[in-house]
Amino acid sequence: MNILTNPKKLRGFERYVKVDNVSRRSILKGLGLAGGFVLAAPVMSRPALAAYQTGADKMPHGTVVDPRVFVAIAPDGIVTIVAHRAEMGTGVRTSLPMIVAEELEADWSRVRVQQAHGDEVKFGNQDTDGSRSTRHYLMPMRQIGASARTMLEGAAAKRWGVPATEVKAVNHEVVHSASGRRIGFGDLAADAAKESVPSVEGLKLKDPKDFRYLGKGQISMVDLRDITVGTARYGADVRLPGMKYAVIARPPVTGGKVASFDGAAAMKVSGVEKVMEVKGWPWPSKFQPLGGVAVIARNTGAAIKGRDALKIVWDDGPNSKYESVAYRAELEAAARKPGLVLRKEGDVEAALKGADKVIVGEYYLPHLAHVAMEPPAAVANVSGDKAEIWGPVQSAGGTREDVAKTLGIPEANVTVNVTLLGGGFGRKSKCDYALEAALLSKELGAPVKVQWTREDDVRNGFLHTVSVERIEAGIDKSGKVTAWRHRSVAPSIASTFAAGAVHQAPFELGMGLVDMPFEIANVQCENPEAAAHTRIGWFRSVSNIPRAFAVQSMVAELAQATKRDPKDMLLELIGSPRIVKLDSVKDLWNYGEPYDSYPIDTARLRKVVELVADKGGWGRSVPKGHGLGIAAHRSFVSYIATIVEVAVDDKGKLTVPRVDTAIDCGTYVNPERIQSQIEGAAIMGMSLAKHGAITFKDGKVQQGNFDDFPVIRIDESPAVTNVYIVPPGPDTPPSGVGEPGVPPFAPALINAIFAATGKRIRALPIGKQLEA
Repeated sequence: MNILTNPKKLRGFERYVKVDNVSRRSILKGLGLAGGFVLAAPVMSRPALAAYQTGADKMPHGTVVDPRVFVAIAPDGIVTIVAHRAEMGTGVRTSLPMIVAEELEADWSRVRVQQAHGDEVKFGNQDTDGSRSTRHYLMPMRQIGASARTMLEGAAAKRWGVPATEVKAVNHEVVHSASGRRIGFGDLAADAAKESVPSVEGLKLKDPKDFRYLGKGQISMVDLRDITVGTARYGADVRLPGMKYAVIARPPVTGGKVASFDGAAAMKVSGVEKVMEVKGWPWPSKFQPLGGVAVIARNTGAAIKGRDALKIVWDDGPNSKYESVAYRAELEAAARKPGLVLRKEGDVEAALKGADKVIVGEYYLPHLAHVAMEPPAAVANVSGDKAEIWGPVQSAGGTREDVAKTLGIPEANVTVNVTLLGGGFGRKSKCDYALEAALLSKELGAPVKVQWTREDDVRNGFLHTVSVERIEAGIDKSGKVTAWRHRSVAPSIASTFAAGAVHQAPFELGMGLVDMPFEIANVQCENPEAAAHTRIGWFRSVSNIPRAFAVQSMVAELAQATKRDPKDMLLELIGSPRIVKLDSVKDLWNYGEPYDSYPIDTARLRKVVELVADKGGWGRSVPKGHGLGIAAHRSFVSYIATIVEVAVDDKGKLTVPRVDTAIDCGTYVNPERIQSQIEGAAIMGMSLAKHGAITFKDGKVQQGNFDDFPVIRIDESPAVTNVYIVPPGPDTPPSGVGEPGVPPFAPALINAIFAATGKRIRALPIGKQLEA
């Protein structure tokens, strides 16, 4: 059992490598020295051939396996590996190169990591979202490393005049065991560059038992030291000669526009150089700018002061009446009526009518804002029909495509340079801030940085959807659950892309609604209509958050109604070990993965429940005012279960002394990052459950900063978070890690509160609901 109990041992500064941003041209120029093994030479890329099928080939531009794109070896032996995904705390800029280094047999201390620019033709899909970087790129990265190793071995064999089968790469050298001869990677670089790239089908991959890096948890993030000492480069750190600084006053109501404005007072602010209207697109418009009025200045502070002095008359448009309390009532009314039927097994109506008891739960979650520590920022330099962008974007390739379309220039003429992301959570998958910078740079004929303030981030971002989840469960006289009807009502992310989208998209419905894995004879899932009145976007774990909250809260309510232990009730509902068949569901979305490779396997779900119950001491004695809650969920094709211990004092103050989480994420690369992601999920889950709520009045967001949309501080954070990783089977493909930790936290917390106080909370955030 791989149990992470001492994370301090995994987080030292002992091993790190320098990370720089690089373009392909700079790799060739900087590392392609005379005699160098330059695997980044221009070649046509090949699709990857994985040992197991994933949904990678369905992503835009799929995957690429070509060592000449991802690896370069200099004559001094330094190996440079390109990271084509964005780093926002998940460690992907370490993990993916580490996979290559493992197969290459490189000495990690002699590895350098370089950040790729946006180019999906060259690098394959670059969308850093959906918890899929490792699950889509574990095998391609292994193949890239093995290809480069094979070329080095071939070059050494030719130099020594021996069969290639007699040589082997070992720790940055190629060794001929029979004679004891050995030669370093740098000395072989020139000859290896002449070798043909081997076919993927014929590659010999390392036996996992020989891994030195993968699964060991001994390599820290390559960015850790720079982040810690303050030298890491984020979007706001980019400076260009002659750069202008801009902030934008955007419409306070989604779909609104400028009616008129007066910039005279703004122009009197020292440092302000120009006030101009920014083009906006009619809503919905994907990631295009909202429009508004921009203030251009010699520094950001002056631009903000200038914006404060603007006098703007807004035309608020059709969403000016959006109001949270009234809209919640609309959603609740819709949830109490039949909706679009998405899954139907048995006869729910008859089973509910014939039940001995029917338990009804309505669960509400408000809009949520991402509030990553780094608000959006981007720098653009547009000259003629060429554009260069710098910024913290989750999708470099997607940003490149959108900038080209917005400016009307060839995509080949757009360069997107990716900085570190100070958090993302899905917000930085939307590149509106980069498009704003590009449009302003084109207009001004100079480099421009657009900086969002925290208030901009909260009030003008893409919010997590508001939701009402209604579950009706029928119980027979023996206490067995015989019927389950779940109606989910929420504005859809599809509304960001198309007008009139009132039903959730298949990818939202497949996040804990139609894929509910319980073994119940009569099941019906419905989706009543819900119109969006603001921009809705991806948020860490997306629709799994409200679904897990509702489903796992209902499990505890059923346990209470039948006088059962909540863990036992959960296992009974999960039922027998089996592969769940969902034949009644059309357009079943499985996180983009083929169901044969990633089925819903209740044995794995049961395993994490049993593991966390064992390691977390489920049923242990706790002091008065304390309680334990449990919840489990499958998301991003991983299985996770969480136990939360709460303490509630006589004044309603809530603290969390301990969290235990078990995760089955299949084959994994870096357990240190799994530990970190689950710890972060507990903190984020606690923040959202305790405080998170974005509300609207007259179409406008009522919050603006951390004073009214709080993030928990250290004294509110879980004191201890233990993480237990299920060892993978030999043929278990990798699955998601970055997002699955969030959904089960809130229901486990709420269930623990009930155990401690007898109070059942069905609406988040908790706020003052525990106060006496």
